[in-house]
Amino acid sequence: MQTNLMDYNLNELNEIVLSLGESKFRGNQLYNAMLNGKDYEDKINLPKTFLNNLQQKEFFLQPLKIYKTFSSKDNSTKKFLYKLNDDNIVEGVLMSYKFGRTLCISTQVGCKMNCSFCASGLKFTRNLSAGEILGQVVAVNKLLGGTTKKREITNLVLMGSGEPLDNFENVTKFLKMVTDENGFNFSVRNISVSTCGIPSKIEALADLGLNVTLCISLHAPNDTIRKKIMPIAKSYNIESVIESAHYYYTITNRRIIFEYTLIDEVNSSPKHAEQLANLLQGLTCHVNLINLNDVPERGLKGVDDKTRDIFLHTLIKHHISATVRRSLGDDIGGACGQLRSKELKEKTKN
Repeated sequence: MQTNLMDYNLNELNEIVLSLGESKFRGNQLYNAMLNGKDYEDKINLPKTFLNNLQQKEFFLQPLKIYKTFSSKDNSTKKFLYKLNDDNIVEGVLMSYKFGRTLCISTQVGCKMNCSFCASGLKFTRNLSAGEILGQVVAVNKLLGGTTKKREITNLVLMGSGEPLDNFENVTKFLKMVTDENGFNFSVRNISVSTCGIPSKIEALADLGLNVTLCISLHAPNDTIRKKIMPIAKSYNIESVIESAHYYYTITNRRIIFEYTLIDEVNSSPKHAEQLANLLQGLTCHVNLINLNDVPERGLKGVDDKTRDIFLHTLIKHHISATVRRSLGDDIGGACGQLRSKELKEKTKN
């Protein structure tokens, strides 16, 4: 049976190492080697007999490899396709800013949510394990020449393919592992988790004390519109999503981020902006307005600059903090699911 060792935290890995008749410190060495991107073909400061034993028992040190890399024309953005050990493909995006580098991470192979403006939901396969999520950080950090002690990635956003809170157990385990001082030691303040809005899971995340920045993909000011573009709205009305956002803020004292993709003739009029402002009154939050990325399979159009700016200024007029999110990687299919979707089509053709 094939096993990804990165699925285990340090204590769990030490138990496996002890069960194989090795000393506990070997587990610490192995854990450090894996997080620094080492695989069997690399030079690892461990006995060959131990490594051979692990390999014979079909233990994988790395859960994925970078399969393809694409760079934007201005070199501010890199898009990765990762190949998992079962040959499934997921994607990620590295965005460079003045303050550092942000890695956008996938949590599922595809997505069940099937939002009408997103390519990720076009084909769902399975959840990613905690180690497969962590493996994306490991692979890109190694590519950049980083280590656990000197990271080349400063921020993490769980906004790639998949709905993180639909994969709650693995995502929360990943969050605990990536913030562990024995590993990458990320601060929760440098991690954002995006969700389309599962109230019970939002509240459960708050209760765990993992005070990451919560980003809620709202994309509509009322239930009528939200149900048309986000199937999950048929299960959870917008009022329950906002209530869970209030709960998250009360428990964590972290400002809520609302993602709002502007879609022509759907959710982008001044009236919609007024409705959104009324909905968010009294909540410490910020709205990220997003220009719609072209997804030909969906048949939806973005808005022009004038429409976007009117929407933005309407929110600000009503004292709602809002900005237009900077678009990066448009020339390399930077939006969620676009590159994987293209890759799957090409494989089908061949």
